[in-house]
Amino acid sequence: MSFLPVKEQMELIRRGVDELIPEQDLIQKLERSRETDTPLTVKLGCDPSRPDLHIGHGVVLRKLRHFQDLGHTAVLVIGDFTAMIGDPSGRNKTRPQLTLEEARSNAESYVKQSKVILDINSLIIKYNSDWLNKMNFNEVVKLASSYTVARMLERDDFTKRFQAEVPISIHEFLYPLAQAQDSVELNADVELGGTDQKFNLLVGRDLQKDNGQVPQCIITTPLLEGTDGVEKMSKSYGNDIGLQDPPEEMYGKTLSISDDDIEKWFVLGADADDAVMETVRKRLNDPLVNPMEVKRYLARAVVALYYDNKIAQQAEQHFNTVVVNKGVPDEIPEFKLQNEDLIVNVIFGSGLLKSKGEARRMIKQSAVKLDGVIVDDFQATISPRGEQILKVGKRRFLKVVE
Repeated sequence: MSFLPVKEQMELIRRGVDELIPEQDLIQKLERSRETDTPLTVKLGCDPSRPDLHIGHGVVLRKLRHFQDLGHTAVLVIGDFTAMIGDPSGRNKTRPQLTLEEARSNAESYVKQSKVILDINSLIIKYNSDWLNKMNFNEVVKLASSYTVARMLERDDFTKRFQAEVPISIHEFLYPLAQAQDSVELNADVELGGTDQKFNLLVGRDLQKDNGQVPQCIITTPLLEGTDGVEKMSKSYGNDIGLQDPPEEMYGKTLSISDDDIEKWFVLGADADDAVMETVRKRLNDPLVNPMEVKRYLARAVVALYYDNKIAQQAEQHFNTVVVNKGVPDEIPEFKLQNEDLIVNVIFGSGLLKSKGEARRMIKQSAVKLDGVIVDDFQATISPRGEQILKVGKRRFLKVVE
């Protein structure tokens, strides 16, 4: 195939990047790639510790897609084996270890959800258990001998835990080495990861060098703060926007971000190019422009990225009807109720929420209404009686019919 000029490739590669190490090496690799008409092998490792992906994960997945669009070979390494170790990055305690079966199950969901970003037809998917599971103890000892404890303690999270006398298990030191071994197995030219993965990615360069390979270049992408503007996006913090969230949810949640985060979200959350960013900055700096108008533009861009422009417009109309005008959408799901039942059961049984625990949490937050009346009791029931409207949160509605 014919690759774009290196300068044009670098313009896309640099978008939304925190660090590129070393940049000149990557330029040289791209030049050789063009000369030999050979794509680079670009690796992204993911530990399927949770089955749910959100827009925060989408930042680095989008960068992998950029390389796909440029014609390079994208390799998604599912860390089903390393998930059994548990990534210590950014942790103040030992991460729970998964079984291989749990990791594989989460991985299936991970790959399925990543299809909204990646070109699955050209994507290469590897499981690192394929090579790490085959290593004998002698090979593990040899791998462990390639790094010193002092080097491991250079990691910020390890240093903090060591100084605070928080236990560090020996197996946690093996995580960066196992991830680095993935790069050796693939002879990766480039590895991607969040800023919290920088140490692990650098270990990959060292291990490749020890194995006589040309060290990979590493590209780190910023961690995206969630809708609260404080913590990094995470389902456990309740500040996430899922890759598979309905467009109305995606639109509404995006509007809740801090005004200070609008520019960052355009780059990382909406994958905006330079032309769009020039317009965004101009509008944000205009005292006559309400930041909410720019945020609406952002929300449409985010929904359009994961769905399309038409659906983004519909999501905005839905928001105007439901939130701004406090109305009920024309089209909402129906649930047929034959006998009296707990409202918690109806919310879960209709698929409005994924668990009864989540339904109880919404009731506790006074976020559930039945025909406009707040439901404040977990044991509250609903009986068949004509047509009733159940509202959960700001944007979820259910028409309960006999």
